[in-house]
Amino acid sequence: MTELPALLWFRRDLRLRDHPALLAAAADGEVVPLFVVDPALWGPSGDVRRVYLLRSLRALDASLDGRLVVEEGDPATVLPAVAQRTGARRVHVTADTGPYGRRRDQAVEQALAAADRELVRTGTNYAIGPGTLRTGSGSPFQVFTPFSRAWREHGWPRPAESPGSARFVADAGAGVGGAHWPAEPDLGDLVLPEAGEEAAARRWHDFLDERLDDYAGDRDRPDVNGTSQLSAPLKWGELHPRTILAALSSERSAGAETYRTEIAWREFYADVLWNRPETAREYYRPQLEALAYAEPGAAFRAWSEGRTGFPVVDAGMRQMRAEGWIHNRVRMISASFLVKDLHVDWRHGAREFMHWLRDGDLASNNHGWQWVAGSGTDAAPFFRIFNPVTQGKKFDPQGDYVRRYVPELRHLAGSAVHEPWAAADGYAEGYPERIVDHAHERKVALDDYARVRA
Repeated sequence: MTELPALLWFRRDLRLRDHPALLAAAADGEVVPLFVVDPALWGPSGDVRRVYLLRSLRALDASLDGRLVVEEGDPATVLPAVAQRTGARRVHVTADTGPYGRRRDQAVEQALAAADRELVRTGTNYAIGPGTLRTGSGSPFQVFTPFSRAWREHGWPRPAESPGSARFVADAGAGVGGAHWPAEPDLGDLVLPEAGEEAAARRWHDFLDERLDDYAGDRDRPDVNGTSQLSAPLKWGELHPRTILAALSSERSAGAETYRTEIAWREFYADVLWNRPETAREYYRPQLEALAYAEPGAAFRAWSEGRTGFPVVDAGMRQMRAEGWIHNRVRMISASFLVKDLHVDWRHGAREFMHWLRDGDLASNNHGWQWVAGSGTDAAPFFRIFNPVTQGKKFDPQGDYVRRYVPELRHLAGSAVHEPWAAADGYAEGYPERIVDHAHERKVALDDYARVRA
């Protein structure tokens, strides 16, 4: 009797190591590795995410000796067609927990069942699957600290074993929807780091060896190389958080503890999105939608292009356009400036970030924006308004970060770079003047919050 192959449908798990769905597919027999370019996801993506994804897929294809099948179209149509073409009875996936992914997988499952085939979900993209943890009363967690405590107490599995003897089909055929890889968009001068599983593993081990011990203090310093920059590999599943947590299991330093907490934040936001899928686009605290927001006009464009006249904000926005990434501390400063100084609805900023970021993750990005905007899961958040000058001086004390991305201010030494208006030659190289008065706009924001709260 001829052995039938199994399909392994890659999505946000672009790796071969620590991959339970791959092991489940390999247990069925030969594996057809497949990626579907879904127009519902590809269309809204910015070019930065498209390029990073394509490069990650090419790295995966190389590790599979050119066996990766890339199709284009609606997965509910593509998957049954590929299964019929290859003779596969089962399609294996890592469970998707996002709002669209859950709907899409249900449609694929129904389409496969109609053809007497099966969708098999194995594993999760998180250490603990979203929706797993509950409070003592059985309700979802709404605050991070108790979630983090429960997350640590629950624990997570060890990394999955090596795929070892997995056999991949070498001639699974060309695509049903067009038989081509999408063309890679031109990013101009924007430079991305190397993508793929091996590059992610190198970056992780370099961080472990060189920066983990200092992470607790350096993670907030955009002027130093103090973070792991693994957000994109985690987003695309080039590296699993379970792998990271296993490597940290014997580490007791402040840096290791802080890094575990950052992983917990990522898992918390995924859990919030699982339980409240509407909060990807809507307010977690709906009453704050009544704030007096401004239309995203000229001020929004100045913010998005890094021309606000506030150096650390502008450096962050220019970093994003140069690298497809922005330091987390500066993300918070820039987001606070848009919502609290320019009074623009957080959803406009969230969309701008998702357009430019290589690590654009719906749960982390949009709930991070809600946290800053005061409409999210934080217990008393709206009064947190970042002062861009004091934040710049505190976390970029010598101004190195600002000078790296704002060439018009490179003539200013040290912390003077954060207040060009105080230097006689601060605007000599064409840097724009401040578009708002922070102290005034802070008061406007707080007064408006008091109105809504009342």
